[in-house]
Amino acid sequence: MGVKTLMYKADTIRIGGKGLVRSVTLGGDASIAVQTMWKQPLRENTLAETVRKIAELEQLGCDILRFAVPDAPSAEAFVKLTRITPMPLVADIHFDYRLALRCMDGDAAKIRINPGNIGTEERVKAVIQKAQDTGTVLRIGVNTGSLPADLRNRMEEEMHAGREADEARAAALVEGACREAAFFEKHGFKQYLVSMKASSVRETVLANELFAQKSSVPLHLGVTEAGPLVSGIVKSTLAFSKLFEHNIGSTIRVSLSDTMENELIAAREILMECGKRQGGIRLVSCPRCGRNGFDVHGFVERWQRRLFAEEKDITVAVMGCVVNGPGEGKFADIGITGADNMVLLFKRGVIVQRIDVQGLSDSERNAAVDAAFEKELQSL
Repeated sequence: MGVKTLMYKADTIRIGGKGLVRSVTLGGDASIAVQTMWKQPLRENTLAETVRKIAELEQLGCDILRFAVPDAPSAEAFVKLTRITPMPLVADIHFDYRLALRCMDGDAAKIRINPGNIGTEERVKAVIQKAQDTGTVLRIGVNTGSLPADLRNRMEEEMHAGREADEARAAALVEGACREAAFFEKHGFKQYLVSMKASSVRETVLANELFAQKSSVPLHLGVTEAGPLVSGIVKSTLAFSKLFEHNIGSTIRVSLSDTMENELIAAREILMECGKRQGGIRLVSCPRCGRNGFDVHGFVERWQRRLFAEEKDITVAVMGCVVNGPGEGKFADIGITGADNMVLLFKRGVIVQRIDVQGLSDSERNAAVDAAFEKELQSL
């Protein structure tokens, strides 16, 4: 199983565009959209703070934002939220199809349903019909935990007969997705995309490669339950980079047991390193060692989100000592390092400012350094 010479090109669909909500194109020649998922329950009494936080996520490169909608109160809050933010919002629905119907009363950009647990075909048909009426995109989200009984049984029989587990599960995921896609198509509904997620990199890659051989429906990529920050980024990077080689993937989420901000930053970096996104700030920093003359970790922690929110197309270098400072960082448009009691700012390897921090408290030193760096950054 696997792709040999495939270069995938997905069909084009558009999500959003209703009310205040901006439109995002998926598939075709569009750039890969980045999304994350809200980490807390959604409630009406927190909507103002939620809108403020959404604006911050947008600055970090969030194109689409998904919310779990497990009950009626969250559905009501979701409907109201779709009318007060331009971010395309997705309602993630399991078990109760009526929640999907209610969410489409607002300006929802997309509804994610898992046909394996949403109930009868009539319920799925009701969701499709309302999506047609409201111009809402649907995502068929399939995972091995909620496959139909016959596919689960076949998968287990194949593994018992000696087929590799990843291959058997991937084949079952694709069969489940193709069945649901055929049901959508039978009812004349084409504004949908598909996701087949697994916690195994190989299973995720195999499933998406196999589906791409069968269909041009846009694919949402993700390694589900990928784990904490480091292991989750490693798994997502391996899976995405392999699939990107064949142009597979119209939108991605890096699923981490971590913050939404780190999911977005990780997605951004993966896309840039895979050549799938151009522009924006490229942040490089040394790992720090015993020669350390500048608090690299502290500076990066204070500035990382702020830098990634900038629209400048530049490289920023944060170096721990003069060895890795203006010399090795000479390629950077702007850089910062330290030596003894001096902090050095440099541009293209040329020192442009020296800041004497001797005798300053930590807070005073940080304030002086940040003010100087801000001034030089804005001059670019």
